[in-house]
Amino acid sequence: MLKSRLMVKALVFAVLSGAVACAPPPRPRPNVVYVVRQPPAERVEVITLRPGAAHVWVGGFWTWRGGDFVWIPGHWEVPRASFREWVPGRWARDRQGWFFIDGHWR
Repeated sequence: MLKSRLMVKALVFAVLSGAVACAPPPRPRPNVVYVVRQPPAERVEVITLRPGAAHVWVGGFWTWRGGDFVWIPGHWEVPRASFREWVPGRWARDRQGWFFIDGHWR
């Protein structure tokens, strides 16, 4: 009885291990640039006086250009109708490297 349980566990393990090993590689994200290096820490920005009540601050971020990170400074922007909040972009990492997820309005 103990032998048969061990055999079943070994078989289940072998099947699951094979399934994981045979999983297809991750699908590439469209229009995504992968970077090997981790992006620098965010800069501390001085937020200037709001130009008007409808303006929302869109913070600066690091982007990848010409083989290196370049800081894009923050700015004030008036959102389009029905949008109120800016969701900042961010860097994320997966098995292929670092990639940027664009900011957006919601």
